[in-house]
Amino acid sequence: MHNSFLVVENIDEICSLRFIMYTLGSILIPIHSKQHLICDTELPIYDLAYDSRKIRNAEHSLFFALKNVRDGHTFIPDAYQKGVRAFVVSREDIDVMLYPEASFFWVDDVLVALQKLARYHREKFNKPVIGITGSNGKTIVKEWLTQLLQEDKKVYQSPKSYNSQLGVALSLWDLSDDYDCAIIEAGISLPDEMDQLEAMICPDIGIMTNIGVAHADGFASKALKITEKIKLFKHAKDVIFPSRYGFEVYLPAESRTFTFGESDRDDVKIGRIEERRDGSSSIQVSYRQEMATFTVPFVDKGSVEDVLICLTTLLFLGYSLDAIVHKLGRLRPLEMRLQLKTGRNNCSIIDDTYSNDLASLQIALDFLHQQQQHKKKTLILSDMEGLNDKLQIKLLSILRQQNLTRIIVVGSALRYLQGKLQMPLLFFASTEELVQNLHEISLENESILIKGSRRYHLEDVSKLLVAKSHETVLEINLSALEHNLKAYRSMLPSHVKLMAMVKAFSYGSGSYEVANLLQFNKVDYLTVAFADEGVELRQHGIDLPIMVLSPDEQAFESLLIFKLEPEIYSFRILKALIDFLRIRKQKAVPIHIKIDTGMHRLGFLSNEIAELATLLSTTTEVEVKTAFSHLVAAGNRHHRDFTMQQITMFSASVNELEAILGYKVIRHVANTSGIVNWPSAYMDMVRLGIGLYGVDMSGEMGLEKVGELKTTITQIKELPAGETVGYDRKGLLHRPSRIATVKIGYADGYSRRFGEGIGEMSINGQRVKTVGSICMDMCMLDVTDIMAHELDEVVVFPDLMDAAKRIDTIPYELLVNISDRVKRIYFYG
Repeated sequence: MHNSFLVVENIDEICSLRFIMYTLGSILIPIHSKQHLICDTELPIYDLAYDSRKIRNAEHSLFFALKNVRDGHTFIPDAYQKGVRAFVVSREDIDVMLYPEASFFWVDDVLVALQKLARYHREKFNKPVIGITGSNGKTIVKEWLTQLLQEDKKVYQSPKSYNSQLGVALSLWDLSDDYDCAIIEAGISLPDEMDQLEAMICPDIGIMTNIGVAHADGFASKALKITEKIKLFKHAKDVIFPSRYGFEVYLPAESRTFTFGESDRDDVKIGRIEERRDGSSSIQVSYRQEMATFTVPFVDKGSVEDVLICLTTLLFLGYSLDAIVHKLGRLRPLEMRLQLKTGRNNCSIIDDTYSNDLASLQIALDFLHQQQQHKKKTLILSDMEGLNDKLQIKLLSILRQQNLTRIIVVGSALRYLQGKLQMPLLFFASTEELVQNLHEISLENESILIKGSRRYHLEDVSKLLVAKSHETVLEINLSALEHNLKAYRSMLPSHVKLMAMVKAFSYGSGSYEVANLLQFNKVDYLTVAFADEGVELRQHGIDLPIMVLSPDEQAFESLLIFKLEPEIYSFRILKALIDFLRIRKQKAVPIHIKIDTGMHRLGFLSNEIAELATLLSTTTEVEVKTAFSHLVAAGNRHHRDFTMQQITMFSASVNELEAILGYKVIRHVANTSGIVNWPSAYMDMVRLGIGLYGVDMSGEMGLEKVGELKTTITQIKELPAGETVGYDRKGLLHRPSRIATVKIGYADGYSRRFGEGIGEMSINGQRVKTVGSICMDMCMLDVTDIMAHELDEVVVFPDLMDAAKRIDTIPYELLVNISDRVKRIYFYG
């Protein structure tokens, strides 16, 4: 390995340099390059890139052209233009003459090459590595262990949920001997995936959290799933786990186990666990000749088990039981997700206040720069744990690469940044001092990232900056939306474009927040229902082409000013638009022709195409960008003949249109169901709608839930049999009951049809029914048979499809009817 270390006299000199880990020539052997073209063997490399949108330090980045949903080789020109000069590729047809200053490494498999480099780098780390796997709780255990150990150790942890084949490799790249230990998370969903992760992580100590239903579809049996996960520990000296799962029979014979459970054979014996009325749990444990009882602010079994895993791990590492109990008393629930919230003064608040390390900071900064709704971007940053000289260099390098308006710093350890960055810095000794002076800082019309260590409690700052609203919230999982987008994209040939439907407030999920993510993921078109929706997107930095469905004449001015492209469905609207554009002296304004092939809602009939084409061919004011139709029953196999008839009719109509126009147009007819069921209808572009938001009408896509409507319990009452609940006394109680009032009603979009036991919600994972009529702002639930407390979280639609069936409707209606007064909270990760 070709190492180059910095020798400096003071921090000023350190901060003017960059810490170099590898040169370009030194990676040749670890990635097993079969052919290479190197322009500069001494070029320093310390960033690994795989996404041309997230390149930060191009000059010193090595770009891996991964073949995933989209072929990374197609983004080499973009990466080169941004300054990248080193590429790992697998395709032989790259014209290197187009990249005269670039070096190339050819390998059989680009991902495997990245994993080999990560493994090579891992082997240089001589401190203990803890590997964590299991069905649930991996990330929580990792975060809590880091929090518990950081008081006296420098701990490196893989960021967020970077536990995949790619994520683990990227995580390991940031390892260095500046840390005392590392905690790396490994996740799998299919057989034969763990071998590659084990080869990279090679943990000294293993932690198996549990086994459950997560990713169960990929395995024929529970035993096969355990066997695959346990591969992570085939070279680990010691493995820690709850004994009740019986993992020891799957481990190599030479493995040493350290378990907790209720048996005398367990290293850590669990005694009494009691749920307390205040929502906490009292836990009794014994270890060797010691016994202790402690309280944690959790009652759910998963969190309690995660706490016990952390306790057992710390005992294994040599901490005393008394010291551990003292540490555990400070544990709090972790939000675990980077959240995007609406702030005061037209700000967007990105709340990422549960941890602060270099890797997670970079991820959060990437997300900040995806946001295009504001030009100004502010970072509120707390001190970091264990920031030595080398890590200070790296932090400075990361911050220098950001286009920030300013940085607000909390704590004293980051004062070395003063005078070394181009943007202004404000320093506060504590969170309390920042809170006291927050009113003097002008924060408006900007995106604000709040990134802080747990002990700084920067969530107090977030609470002050976030706009107050109704306590009922719709949580939007942007990473799930991204997953769904990739799932549909993976079905499409590379030449087929993708139009994403963001009409009706993105099916209830929000407007520019969702559009920002779609723009970042380079969809080709967006579609809105009304011009006002398109205007809002333009005002928040969305520059993708936007089609407006069925615009009226009053919207023409907005269409022109904000470069929105109208759907044209009738001669009346077409002629009105041409007249408008002629007065404005506009030429070649893009339009989209709607053809009615059987929906009979809007559009030109097939016998009108000749007249339409003739009119279009005689005007210069408009230019047909696309022609499209809507499949009536693409998801219904009973109407396959009709769907085929629609496709045939559409193709014939567009052929006729193009013949008279004299030029080609983009064709699109496949909606979400069409993408799944009708590959023959892909044509030039497809329109992705409800599937993007996690509603899988086919049941075959493996989509992730994007939106979850949540509320809280306001009050719980103990009522005797014979009492009634709600308007018109419709909720008659037939037994002594506990009735919870929750903060959601029909004004929030929760239909009155869900009243009188029709609707079901979920509290702590248990279903409960509504009681009585649904009120405007509230409704009541029967919680007699479950453990529930005031302020507990309530999931309004545990199963969206089931909820829709209960009131004889479709999921679309439930989603789009969620009121604008319900606050949307966006999270990523």
